[in-house]
Amino acid sequence: MEQTLKITNVLSDPTRYHIYEYIIKKHKKVSVQEIAEAFNIHPNVARLHLTKLEDVNMIVSETQKTGKGGRPSRLYRLSDDVIQLYFPFRDYQLLSKIAIQTMMKLGDAGKQALYETGKTFGKELVAQRIPHDKSPQQLTFAEKAEIIKEAAETAGFYPTLEYNEKEKKMYLQIFNCPFKEIALQEPEVTCQMHHAFLQGMFEVLFPDIELAEIENITNGCDRCSYRADVAK
Repeated sequence: MEQTLKITNVLSDPTRYHIYEYIIKKHKKVSVQEIAEAFNIHPNVARLHLTKLEDVNMIVSETQKTGKGGRPSRLYRLSDDVIQLYFPFRDYQLLSKIAIQTMMKLGDAGKQALYETGKTFGKELVAQRIPHDKSPQQLTFAEKAEIIKEAAETAGFYPTLEYNEKEKKMYLQIFNCPFKEIALQEPEVTCQMHHAFLQGMFEVLFPDIELAEIENITNGCDRCSYRADVAK
């Protein structure tokens, strides 16, 4: 699941997605300069996109001598690992909208199922990061905070997290909402599902928690922010 989230996060950028699609269709190695020219972007930006794709092993690179002396060029090709993309980039939003609206048509039971599913995914994301030789009760407050932050980063939230151990509070800020597009169309149900996702993340480490929303991107803020009051 973690690798899937990393790949999804990398491909959430439209330009990067289409660069990967370009490499798939090219069927041969490409250079930074070729990508820069094909997408009308600066070579440094092209190199950054290619590096992001390489970081999740979707492509690999190798150096090749130019035969003209000087610095060898770096070429990129598809990784030997098979990575299947089931939906074109724009269809992720459509799929989300269909799923959420379908659950809404089922009434309260459908909404509850959506929230419980979100909460389950949040719990799984955090549970994977707990050391095998420790239980949540054995972790320090700082260790728990770091796990929450790492999980939020994996989910693509671009988070910041501050905490006050004495007051048993954590403050989570999310600068990138993976659900933003669908949330603007269905704000109530999407944001409640997102809240359940975060609630699940925290509950794995802090069973007795109150999670309060302070800011919301759908209200025109530049971030979503939350305060978590934990008893332990």
